[in-house]
Amino acid sequence: MVLFFPITTKQPEKGRFAAEIPTIEKRRAGLDTDLRLWIILDEYNTDIVGQSFYLESEPPIGRFSKAFFLPLLREFIARRKSTTE
Repeated sequence: MVLFFPITTKQPEKGRFAAEIPTIEKRRAGLDTDLRLWIILDEYNTDIVGQSFYLESEPPIGRFSKAFFLPLLREFIARRKSTTE
């Protein structure tokens, strides 16, 4: 399963689980470095690899570094666990 987190130019409301994307990460991910961007982690979509009509096997445009994304992912997992227990 693949999780898709939205990226937006609109600053999230207080209380949302979101992070502003630093310029270096925007460059790595192939995003517009002139825009302020946030990744929203309290809403997401899922897709199943191998059964998806939307995923094509193309090389990725870019990606976030582990140093930026892993702490967010750990917090996402912790929050998911706390809501399912």
